[in-house]
This record gives sequence, C-alpha cells and structure tokens, in this order.
Amino acid sequence: MKLTGKFALVTGGSAGIGLATAKALVAEGAHVFITGRRQAELGAAIEEIGAHATAIQADAANLADLDRMIVEIRKDAGQLDVIVANAGSYEMESLADVTEASFDKTFGLNVRGVLFTVQKALPLLKDGASIVLLGSIGGSKGFAGFSVYNATKASVRSFARSWAAEFKDRRIRVNVVSPGPVQTPGFDQFANDEMRDSLKSMIPLGRMATPADVANAIRYLATDDSSFVTGIELFVDGGLAQL
Repeated sequence: MKLTGKFALVTGGSAGIGLATAKALVAEGAHVFITGRRQAELGAAIEEIGAHATAIQADAANLADLDRMIVEIRKDAGQLDVIVANAGSYEMESLADVTEASFDKTFGLNVRGVLFTVQKALPLLKDGASIVLLGSIGGSKGFAGFSVYNATKASVRSFARSWAAEFKDRRIRVNVVSPGPVQTPGFDQFANDEMRDSLKSMIPLGRMATPADVANAIRYLATDDSSFVTGIELFVDGGLAQL
C-alpha cells in the first residue's frame, strides 16, 4: 500500500488505460479522482473500481471543465500527490486528409489539455508529488497515417523534460509512459483482425499490450519506488521502438 493517504487524479479514467491505472493506484491505497466526458461511463467505472474513487465529469480540452474539476478536488481532498494526464484521442489520417478541425481536436486534447490540466492542478500539488504524462511510441517513431497524433505525443515528451527541470526545487517528478499498441476499447473501434495481426507481427514480444501492462508502469512512476526517477520516457511497447 505505497500510496496510502495520498490523492491522485487520472484524466480519461473511465475506460482503457485510465481505468486500469485508477484501479492500480487504488490498490496501492490512494483515493483517485477520475475524469471523463460521459457520465454513464464514469458511473460504470466507479462501480468497477469500488471504494476510494470519485468521478468528475469533465472534458480535459475544456478549460472551464478543468477549473470546475480543481474546485471539486480542492473541496474533497485539498491536495494532489499524483497526476496522471491520460486523456487523449487519435484517429488515422493521411497528411492529405488532415483538416483544421481534426488538427485542432487532436492538439486541443492531447497537448493543450495536458498543459492546462497540470497548470491548473499546480496549487494542489504537494512537494514531492509525481506527474505522469501519457506519451506514445509514435512520439519518437514514425507511423504512416498518424502524423498529427505523433506530433502531439512528441510535444508531451518535451513537456516532461521542461517541467521536470521547472519543478525540481519542489522535488516534483515528471515522467512519460509511452505505450505501443494497446488492446483498448478505443483501439477496437477502428482496428480489424488484419491490423491486429500485423501489429503483433511487428512487436518483438509477439502480442499487444493490455491496459494493465501500461498501468503497472504508471504505478511504478507514481510511487516512491521511482523516487530518483524524473524526466524519463518509459516505453511499454514489447520492444517495438527499441529492437
């Protein structure tokens, strides 16, 4: 129970990696605030997580929602010890198909949303806190059809380096977890069996990640097990970006 008495925020915590992360942090003793846009999914997630979790309906790309989220956390907990900026989106688009609307949507959530989530939470962050940002192997490895998404994740990686330096005097650690392909509900919406088989053939460990695989890495960075780790990018990709 390495997070007993601590409070964590997981954006996009109603499904996939976010939900698995919330479960992992609660298992370590934390009280976790999860956010998401859809109340029904948040309610189902809270039932699945059980005790020590609070749902806040909020869109991470909406600054008014973020302000309301911080007010609720301040009222209920008064502090944050862990932030997991997980909320994000992606869609497959060739460069020729990118529109102003799709660009703004992806950057608005994946970059702008991450920055303002962390900025607005700063007054609640205790010294020695941990911030974990969700990256992707796409931030450092090229994949056709994902140029906008990949650029957002390269930005997230850059945030971690800058913020780790900016917050070092408060001993606030900032790290990135960068998954490879993960079997999530979001992935299932656009992937077919041929795509899954192709991805598996590319991954040295021969399978896609589960949300729990990624959550375990986030849990490590959230606890004092990683007390001397900051500014890193931890790949959870079965070796895809490395070998």
